[in-house]
Amino acid sequence: MFKQSFRLALIQLQVSSIKSDNITRACSLVREAAKQGANIVSLPECFNSPYGTNYFPEYAEKIPGESTKKLSEVAKENSIYLIGGSIPEEDDGKLYNTCAVFGPDGNLLVKHRKIHLFDIDVPGKITFQESKTLSPGDSFSTFDTPYCRVGLGICYDMRFAELAQIYARRGCQLLVYPGAFNMTTGPAHWELLQRARAVDNQVYVATASPARDEKASYVAWGHSTVVDPWGQVLTKAGTEETILYSDIDLKKLSEIRQQIPILKQKRADLYSVESKKP
Repeated sequence: MFKQSFRLALIQLQVSSIKSDNITRACSLVREAAKQGANIVSLPECFNSPYGTNYFPEYAEKIPGESTKKLSEVAKENSIYLIGGSIPEEDDGKLYNTCAVFGPDGNLLVKHRKIHLFDIDVPGKITFQESKTLSPGDSFSTFDTPYCRVGLGICYDMRFAELAQIYARRGCQLLVYPGAFNMTTGPAHWELLQRARAVDNQVYVATASPARDEKASYVAWGHSTVVDPWGQVLTKAGTEETILYSDIDLKKLSEIRQQIPILKQKRADLYSVESKKP
């Protein structure tokens, strides 16, 4: 039987160019979140490395490796579920943007490789091509906790409504997207996409962003957020390094699904979103 409520913590880490410092500070903030009663903790996208195609090869590591070993230890030490934001992962000559999740026993529960690579071109604003150095993942990633099933995406994955729909259909009640939107897409779409995914699927949606660093080559938007299944923003960070807490009430999710039963009212005779992989 799932427990009906739990505390979620999102760590909006100020990422520097020194990998060992990033790991140490991330782990100390995870300990602080656990001390404040968090059951599930998430780090931001690219928490151990500056974000940029030129940094990925330099900071990439195997899993298990330096960063994920520390995450495993701190998850076990504090008996929490730890969503390890993401790191550049090297495997068999390829690089991935990868989120490793650890359980309260320190075991690796799932590894999500970003499925949709961030290749965009907004003239005069931002051009970025993750595909210059990264390869896309090709699997869905969920894990179970005593509270609910959790679905994972990384940043740009959040733009794809089908992924969230498949996770909801697979029983996820919380979707977590570690992500680093930028100063162009952040103000336009960051909150909108989270609220859309939450309302469409009647799930909780959480995003963990790095803190904003105006001097970085890629300036993250910040504003880590938690949205409830009604589409309401429960809590939202500013741009500085912080830990954001939210007490998640799964009874509320059940009530919303009873009141507006869209998940039962879908017209499978007219349309469907199908998954091509287990």
